[in-house]
Amino acid sequence: MARAIPNYSLYGDQASPGWLASFDFEWIPQRSKPYNWDIQPHTHDAFLQLLVLQQGRVRVLVDHERLEAEAPCLVLVPAQTVHSFRFSDDTDGPVVTAAQRPLESLADLVMPALRETLRTPQLMPLTADELARLMPLFHAIEAEHRLADTGHTAAGMSLLTALLVQVARLHRLKKEHLARPRSRRAEQIETFRRLVDARYREHLPVPAYAELLGITAGQLTRLCREVLGLSSLDVINARLLHEAQRELIYTPNSIKQIAVSLGFGDEAYFGRFFRKHKGMTPREYRANALAEWSGEAPG
Repeated sequence: MARAIPNYSLYGDQASPGWLASFDFEWIPQRSKPYNWDIQPHTHDAFLQLLVLQQGRVRVLVDHERLEAEAPCLVLVPAQTVHSFRFSDDTDGPVVTAAQRPLESLADLVMPALRETLRTPQLMPLTADELARLMPLFHAIEAEHRLADTGHTAAGMSLLTALLVQVARLHRLKKEHLARPRSRRAEQIETFRRLVDARYREHLPVPAYAELLGITAGQLTRLCREVLGLSSLDVINARLLHEAQRELIYTPNSIKQIAVSLGFGDEAYFGRFFRKHKGMTPREYRANALAEWSGEAPG
């Protein structure tokens, strides 16, 4: 049987309604050391988390992607994102857990572009100077959390917004540093990917996506092969397969339920699709993936 992914307000604590507390502050060892530095896959239904490693190393699982980083670095995990952490035993740094919906409402008023930052998982390396700019805000949030005086929520959420603005600025600067001028082809590919993300459960054929892009199916396929090295159908199938893998690991749903949720006509059709692309049945994949949840901590 597959295990349902646990949902916590804070790891190890039963999930509570998103309105119960606006934010929480702690240091990484406070919660991670009692669990032998191994925080198993889970979600926070209403809360985002923002961590900074001042020292140590971390192996992060975000949805279906495994990443590793050394301090100094920053990790942002939006609400409802499956994640886990495996820290080295010398890790330290601040952790802020905050109600996502109020932060998004505040962002809509003061900086609408900040909503994208709030909703995008990030693992960002930091320079010593960047870390030095962020830490005073973390310390101010810690002080406000411990004070809990009049206007506690207003002050805390304002400080959190200021912190997230700094994160958004750092993200933009790093993107600009790495970015190359975007060609029309790159823009078309990005639009195609957004369409696939929005509509992959509908199993639209390639010509339907091409029509939405205002080009022919042949042009779309050539574009994908030239830019991505894949056919347009490969891109569509890869997105569908990614979601299938995610649901097999992180939900207790039956294979039939997953097949229906992904738009397949029946379980057998889903099984043939999955086996063709992964070389094993959905049940075999689920069993193997769950067995790999526990691995070695960073050295």
